[in-house]
Amino acid sequence: MSAAPTIAALAASLAAGRTTSVTLTEDALARIAHHQRAGGVAFLHVDAEGALAQARAADQARAAGLVASPLAGLPVSIKDLFDVRGQMTRAGSVALDDTAPAQADAPAVARLRAAGAVLIGRTNMSEFAFSGLGLNPHYGTPRTPFDAERIAGGSTSGGAVSVAEDMAVAALGTDTGGSIRIPSAFCGLTGFKPTARRVPLSGAVPLSTSLDSAGPLARSVACCVAVDAVLSGETLDTRPADLSGLRLYVTRDFVMDGVEAEVAQAFEATLSRLSAKGAQIVTFDFPELRRLPEINAGGGLTAAESWTWHRELLARQGDRYDPRVAQRIRRGQQQSAADYITLLAERAAMQARAAERLRDADAWLMPTVAVRPPRLDALTRDEDFFATNGLVLRNPSVLNWLDGCAASLPMGQGIGLGICGLHGHDARVLQVAGAIEQGLA
Repeated sequence: MSAAPTIAALAASLAAGRTTSVTLTEDALARIAHHQRAGGVAFLHVDAEGALAQARAADQARAAGLVASPLAGLPVSIKDLFDVRGQMTRAGSVALDDTAPAQADAPAVARLRAAGAVLIGRTNMSEFAFSGLGLNPHYGTPRTPFDAERIAGGSTSGGAVSVAEDMAVAALGTDTGGSIRIPSAFCGLTGFKPTARRVPLSGAVPLSTSLDSAGPLARSVACCVAVDAVLSGETLDTRPADLSGLRLYVTRDFVMDGVEAEVAQAFEATLSRLSAKGAQIVTFDFPELRRLPEINAGGGLTAAESWTWHRELLARQGDRYDPRVAQRIRRGQQQSAADYITLLAERAAMQARAAERLRDADAWLMPTVAVRPPRLDALTRDEDFFATNGLVLRNPSVLNWLDGCAASLPMGQGIGLGICGLHGHDARVLQVAGAIEQGLA
């Protein structure tokens, strides 16, 4: 998969006339058709006619000297959470089947369209984005390209598979507790969760308005940078840093608890390689993180805020929800206003402590996910599903709780390296991620 062309390489081929957007789009559609014939469920809706029309328009614009961005003419997939003009937004559910087609693009989608991206289709996901595993009882569960018995991870499951199997050059995903980074790790991709609110989330079905963020899944750090620039409307200085001398912080508590042996070995080997190239690996303690399960024992901000959005729909269509999703949303009904205010205060206190602990860090490194992609047949029982979901979400969700930003880089088959920073440190995280990507190449 690593040999697949990057956004920069494809843009160069288009500029040189070695290919066309129509050709790239037809190739992507052919791969989607092959994927679907083989039983793949990465896509919930493929807009072949619309995509080819956009591709023809991109080729005509390029011939006239108009190239809106590096994404111009390239196929991009859209998570089924976002409104796309003229299409239904189901959020991976059947409870929204009576919803009218969207009258307008969500701002994130509109920015991709204005950048010349070819919107090739809507991708599968955990219902209402409420799981890190990507299981979907309505539309099927996407599997990692490494092993058809193992899950692709969620909630942006189909988006990850669309890129990993060359059906799109990048995917628009969301991340509330790791939903970009988990499937990126499980599918051998690079993912970037920006600081929340850098990318507008209006026109997308919310999960937790405090924790949600939107960003790219792609092939490389530079690919994520290109997509982030379009989605955020910001041009950051993301030139790769000099690896030598970087202060890379590592904590052995909480995020390393119960880490699978293969993941731990890959992480330690990566730290050794980075150290050998001159990076400073700085061990620090963050014992307060161990309080997170207690703080969020009532369902946390996700349950409270999802209940606010879903309560009327659950009253009408609750029997059509995935029971595992409905169960977690309904926990929000049990939370009082005092509980919610306490959560906000606990979050602010943890953010302040993180700022103090990481003051001198260039980035904080951890395994993106504590385990490799689980087997689907190991998640049949509810107790196994919920235990595995909690473990898969544990590490990446720390950064959502801290209102930070993070990238995930491939570190082995189905294993990701998390490169993390605090609120607003997006440029530095991408600079460090670029340096590590080069250093590990």
